[in-house]
Amino acid sequence: MTLMTPPPLDQQQQQQDDDEMLVPHTEFPEGPQPMEVAQAETSNTVDAQAVDDPPSARFTWTIENFSRLNTKKLYSDVFFVGGYKWRILVFPKGNNVDHLSMYLDVADSANLPYGWSRYAQFSLTVINQLHNKYSIRKETQHQFNARESDWGFTSFMPLGELYDPGRGYLVSDTCIVEADVAVRRVVDYWSHDSKKETGFVGLKNQGATCYMNSLLQTLYHIPYFRKAVYHMPTTENDMPSGSIPLALQSLFYKLQYSDTSVATKELTKSFGWDTYDSFMQHDVQELNRVLCEKLEDKMKGTVVEGTIQQLFEGHHMNYIECINVDYKSTRKESFYDLQLDVKGCRDVYASFDKYVEVERLEGDNKYHAEQYGLQDARKGVLFIDFPPVLQLQLKRFEYDFMRDTMVKINDRYEFPLQLDLDRENGKYLSPDADSSVRNLYTLHSVLVHSGGVHGGHYYAFIRPTLSDQWLKFDDERVTKEDVKRALEEQYGGEEELPPANPGFNNSPFKFTKYSNAYMLVYIRESDKDKIICNVDEKDIAEHLRIRLKKEQEEKEQKRKEKAEAHLYTIIKVARNEDLLEQIGRDVYFDLVDHEKVQSFRIQKQLPFNLFKEEVAKEFGIPVQCQRFWFWAKRQNHTYRPNRPLTPQEEAQSVGQLREVSNKANNAELKLFLEVELGQDLKPVLPSEKTKEDILLFFKLYDPWKEELRYVGRLFVKGSGKPAEILTKLNEMAGFSSDEEIVLYEEIKFEPNIMCERIDKKASFRASQLEDGDIICFQKFSQVGSSDQTRYPNVPLFLEYVHNRQVVRFRSLEKPKEDEFCLELSKLNNYDDVVERVAQHLGLDDPSKIRLTSHNCYSQQPKPQPIKYRGVEHLSDMLVHYNQTSDILYYEVLDIPLPELQGLKTLKVAFHHATKDEVVIHTIRLPKQSTVGDVINDLKTKVELSHPNAEIRLLEVFYHKIYKIFPLSEKIENINDQYWTLRAEEIPEEEKDLGPHDRLIHVYHFMKDTAQNQQVQNFGEPFFLVIHEGETLAEVKVRVQKKLQVPDEEFSKWKFAFLSLGRPEYLQDSDIVSSRFQRRDVYGAWEQYLGLEHTDNAPKRSYAANQNRHTFEKPVKIYN
Repeated sequence: MTLMTPPPLDQQQQQQDDDEMLVPHTEFPEGPQPMEVAQAETSNTVDAQAVDDPPSARFTWTIENFSRLNTKKLYSDVFFVGGYKWRILVFPKGNNVDHLSMYLDVADSANLPYGWSRYAQFSLTVINQLHNKYSIRKETQHQFNARESDWGFTSFMPLGELYDPGRGYLVSDTCIVEADVAVRRVVDYWSHDSKKETGFVGLKNQGATCYMNSLLQTLYHIPYFRKAVYHMPTTENDMPSGSIPLALQSLFYKLQYSDTSVATKELTKSFGWDTYDSFMQHDVQELNRVLCEKLEDKMKGTVVEGTIQQLFEGHHMNYIECINVDYKSTRKESFYDLQLDVKGCRDVYASFDKYVEVERLEGDNKYHAEQYGLQDARKGVLFIDFPPVLQLQLKRFEYDFMRDTMVKINDRYEFPLQLDLDRENGKYLSPDADSSVRNLYTLHSVLVHSGGVHGGHYYAFIRPTLSDQWLKFDDERVTKEDVKRALEEQYGGEEELPPANPGFNNSPFKFTKYSNAYMLVYIRESDKDKIICNVDEKDIAEHLRIRLKKEQEEKEQKRKEKAEAHLYTIIKVARNEDLLEQIGRDVYFDLVDHEKVQSFRIQKQLPFNLFKEEVAKEFGIPVQCQRFWFWAKRQNHTYRPNRPLTPQEEAQSVGQLREVSNKANNAELKLFLEVELGQDLKPVLPSEKTKEDILLFFKLYDPWKEELRYVGRLFVKGSGKPAEILTKLNEMAGFSSDEEIVLYEEIKFEPNIMCERIDKKASFRASQLEDGDIICFQKFSQVGSSDQTRYPNVPLFLEYVHNRQVVRFRSLEKPKEDEFCLELSKLNNYDDVVERVAQHLGLDDPSKIRLTSHNCYSQQPKPQPIKYRGVEHLSDMLVHYNQTSDILYYEVLDIPLPELQGLKTLKVAFHHATKDEVVIHTIRLPKQSTVGDVINDLKTKVELSHPNAEIRLLEVFYHKIYKIFPLSEKIENINDQYWTLRAEEIPEEEKDLGPHDRLIHVYHFMKDTAQNQQVQNFGEPFFLVIHEGETLAEVKVRVQKKLQVPDEEFSKWKFAFLSLGRPEYLQDSDIVSSRFQRRDVYGAWEQYLGLEHTDNAPKRSYAANQNRHTFEKPVKIYN
């Protein structure tokens, strides 16, 4: 396999670290999405035969009609590598970014056994079909599992480059993608018992929190630190979720005494983090500083005050010393960790050398010494003292100004097992340093980052007692490792894998190692015994021991119950009392919520008759007075008592009964206990039930109170009629015996309410009533009371209850805060909802309300608002895939939404003709407007150099002009999301071009030394008129005047003719127009006059949308 270099294009498609997120394509903020995968016309080849099933292979995927794909995501055919099925997943229009998104996916992940895991190193390539050497290739490695079954690059390459026909990535609308995959065997992740194997346990990952887990393990394994945390004062009344000290004490205790991995949720709750924060990958160093500052603050005024400083605080001296006069300025500063350069340094010592390197201040950069004026001087840093625990942050991530982006440095960087900071006669130490302290350090832990700049995985190698045995702490899993794995394999650099199948693919796989050390912790030899101290139960406060032991016992009890669950059955017994208590409060439909009734955990082999004795003890109902009924789920999804148990069934064991009652779900046995009460309200023997007897349940509805309640049950004869029980029902309701009542049968409530009036004169059997049916009744006089009551009858009330929905409304500007709640109906239409919101806000015009739905996965507003009358009902507004939310966001617009939707909003950057300024204007015009209308609107807002100036509108993308918009073009199709729309005055010289004059593109560029001298454009592109026979020297004069560049700087500029990204440098005597004769190029932007110089201009903020990066939120601990 040949290593391919990227093309000389723009700054965003560099190496892997440049811009991509190494994350599963689903990305937490947007959450899982349903698969909508089209079968495109594609062909696939794999360079190694599947039958041989090599551990490494190359797969090629040819995708035809690429630009016409109208699907969000697309999968390749399945290919085999290393005994596994793989496929490539692409998002042709980007996974919510303006880049092609591409991932390697485990093809059969849904069918793999629980706990599966596999590890692969792989690269993905988009082939350049014109110049193979410009193909874009990115590589990474990943442990695939059920949670992360795909992995790759969300920002693989800019869509503007991919779809540009001149680039060579799309030829004849065909895109060719390659995957090189090398599979490595991994040990079974799930069967490993960390405690048994190593004596230590791991931490559970609650999102993207592996960075926190690796840091917490490192801190825990500094026993002096752990002891101090245990000694922080807490009380039994504190709650771990509200107290950082208690949460950390609890976590450390569990790490010390638990047999299984420990959860961090209590700790993150004590930080005040919501779930979204937990899923945001932060920076270990940032978290370390914030956590230590918080603890330092909480330790103040306690017995452990000052511990953080004693362990981690060192001091250095910044000095400036004049060379020719006797003047020296010094400033002492403290540090908790040191940031060391990785780039350009081969090891830790080289970084320290660079740290204390002396800088000379001379020439233009002289130092202003107080009474001596400007002086030549030396400037540097020396260390006054180092802390007992030295934390070194390796600068693996840095900002690349040339590329205007963050990059990860994967260079090889060595670190020793023993670090001597007294070396070379104390070259790092200031004269004031205490020479009696020996600064010899031993390596305690290595924190590793695996992945790219926008994501990846963290784990730690730690020597808890500084013995020769290293341990790897990788979330839940702890393993023993040798020193080579902990040290040399974390240096970074490159690794070569020999070809596993020389017959198929001779070239070796060469991979950059994306796993490398990111933070080092050293412990001073002389302080070793004090820091690696003994920590036992005596160090843990008694209330904490009691609380945590109780927690452990409860956990153990639950575990035991779980282990013995197959020997027991849960029996849930519903009684008349439950129905009285729940109906009209917790439940309106059916009879009871079985989660809220008395439950019994009974051994399966216990005879049911013996269980009845337990019931007699619990409820005080004699065994002979108990009659139990099975519940049954009906075809219409209601759940009702179905039939009494037979004497034969009562003689069986509990386990056998459960099988009878519920074949689908064997977990529980649900029963209804029927008890008949005599005149004295004491239980009596139940009367014998014949086939003619029907057990009915009754609910009473009061429309004035909008109240439904349970009033009791009755046995009726199938041949009998409702008219015969009216007196009894009036008595149960507390009405006079002759009150006229209306009866309804509650038939079902899912998906819609079905509640029908019962004919009092027809028999119960004729009305198809059976055991377990429910009759709702109310006074006849109330049925027609619609002018005084909202829901005058039972069906209307049940309809209301079924559809009512309390919605929490939030302002779109404050998306985390509930502002107000409204009770609405799921059947409310769009107009009903906005009217209620407008009414609540005191707004006269509801059409100015715009609503946005809630994303249940990211816990944020969806990116697109709801269109005017764009959904039918409230229920449609609240649904997000298969989840339903109760949150809506609102905003108040300055014009009605229908009017706004008829308008197109464009952001136009206006470049002033004479002043060096750019002003962004927001233009709102009807969608059918033209570019001419935009220009006319703009003329009313901008300052022109003269009244008759003409304006043109350009499309600028990555510092190149792609289009001049015709005045007649409709604005509806103009996209300003990815490109910048630029408006400018048309210069006078361009208005009257001679027959041989040419209008050419002129762009700024420089060569990127880090990227094989690739051409990178920057700055503002512009047009220039060139006349026939004009030399470069003449053109230069006009360019300098136009750009107003000082002579000294302009003399360093080089001029080149560029075609398809390759520069051909011009001499002053060259005739420029002769280069711009060809017409057979894809677009004018492919041939341009290039101005090569360094980019000194400050970055303009408006260019931000051309180079959007979502960097992490800063870590905040709120409590």
